[in-house]
Amino acid sequence: MPDAVVIGAGPNGLVAANLLADAGWSVEVLEEQPEPGGAVRHDRGVDPAFVNDLFSSFYPLAAASPVLSGLRLGDHGLRWSHAPHVLAHPLSDGRCAVLDRDLDATAASLDVFHTGDGDAWRRLHGVWDRLRPDILGALFTPFPPVKAGARLALRLRGAGGLRLARTLLLPVRRMGDEEFGGEGGRLLLAGNALHADLAPEAAGSGGFGWLMSMLGQTYGFPVPVGGAGALTAALVHRLRARGGALRCGVRADRVVVRGGRAVGVRTADGEAVPARRAVLADVSVPALYGHLVEPEHLPAQTLADLKRFQWDFATFKVDWALDGPVPWASEQAARAGTVHLADGLDELTRFAAQIAMGRVPDRPFALFGQMTTADATRSPRGTESAWAYTHVPQEVRADAGDEGLTGAWDEKEQQIMADRVERQVERFAPGFRGLIRARRVLGPPTLEELDANLLGGAINGGTTALHQQLVFRPTPGAGRPETPVRGLFLASAGAHPGGGVHGAPGANAARAALRRNLPPGLPRLQRALAQRDRTGDRTHTAR
Repeated sequence: MPDAVVIGAGPNGLVAANLLADAGWSVEVLEEQPEPGGAVRHDRGVDPAFVNDLFSSFYPLAAASPVLSGLRLGDHGLRWSHAPHVLAHPLSDGRCAVLDRDLDATAASLDVFHTGDGDAWRRLHGVWDRLRPDILGALFTPFPPVKAGARLALRLRGAGGLRLARTLLLPVRRMGDEEFGGEGGRLLLAGNALHADLAPEAAGSGGFGWLMSMLGQTYGFPVPVGGAGALTAALVHRLRARGGALRCGVRADRVVVRGGRAVGVRTADGEAVPARRAVLADVSVPALYGHLVEPEHLPAQTLADLKRFQWDFATFKVDWALDGPVPWASEQAARAGTVHLADGLDELTRFAAQIAMGRVPDRPFALFGQMTTADATRSPRGTESAWAYTHVPQEVRADAGDEGLTGAWDEKEQQIMADRVERQVERFAPGFRGLIRARRVLGPPTLEELDANLLGGAINGGTTALHQQLVFRPTPGAGRPETPVRGLFLASAGAHPGGGVHGAPGANAARAALRRNLPPGLPRLQRALAQRDRTGDRTHTAR
């Protein structure tokens, strides 16, 4: 009987399993798909000579995560690679905003749009430099982040206090207007905000766009050498080296609960997998509370809150094998790993408004990835392994274009939408379509089929909007990995701090499970020792 059963071998599930194994627990991970990784996988399905990431590709949060750095995955084969530029946002008039790990290069790019905007970017970066340790501490620890939060509050006072807090809560359109005279800085912030499901007019989108921009400025948008799955392979190798077990092709069908406590898992083929100490679920919130746990084991309020759970936008993705580099009209875009494709902030607002109305966008904002530019191992020399994804409504009511898309996403609709995405690329890279050797279309149903956590291709485990973050994630009053069932812990992006490949939900769940299984009296002893150490530190400082 293992000490813990982990449902799901995505990055959060594998991080949780590794930390439990580090603590001496025996761990068994069950994964529904034939291979581990969740949304961190790659294959050669577009063309045998090309490596294409199936889902996620660029990992600034992984580079910043103390959780992943603490696992020392480099000892298990993981290597990182960077494109020359982090990100580019070209416009049809030839101008291009560039985010580069060199602060001066980013600033110089923005000064082209408006003299002085480079200094404005430096000021925003200065705020990040002062707050970064405590922001990351608060981001990657369970809610409420008491220690990091207290330090952050003190630093906020020194960095502008309520005025700075106001700035970070602004919609990204308003934040850009207040901080920059030209469009370049506004585009970098707004494009990064739309990595999540935050419209330019949404409260808090300014802070999210700033956070993603500053992560890119500091850490870049790195990629694993050889493909996204190299990150998964390192996590699996580390787990097995510590005695952990991983079984793929095994679908968990039910969390077994006895006496109000999770005692194991029943698989779809009827196998009972007992857990002596804990069950950790790297699954979506609706899957956990709507299927895996039977309703009689959950409070009525949890079931009522589940009805209000909001998914993030659905996702539509196209992968390509290209016979040559992308022919960008702006040569700066050719050196960027990630390229944002929307002709100005108004077009971003138009795109988000169409989704809010349930309409498939006619000019989809596309995030375009140049993988060979970021990692030369991805395709033969002189070619490019590329992808683009855009968002579509979870429930389609109409097509903002004139092609009658209904959201059925059958083969015909997928090909029509893929053509629409390619036309968007052509606006900024004339001749792009002539380079396509092969393409693969991953519509919302396909993404969900490949990873059940991605309902409709929702990649953040639920909306990033303020009403479902912090203490509201996944439901009001939650914000932590503990669930209403003793011994059961939520270890997915549905828990704080949410989506992105950083391992924090898995780490938080593992640590919560370990705390709940400490010998009687030990938590009080730990608190007493911590208090003694703090008192001792103050005495030493006073001397």
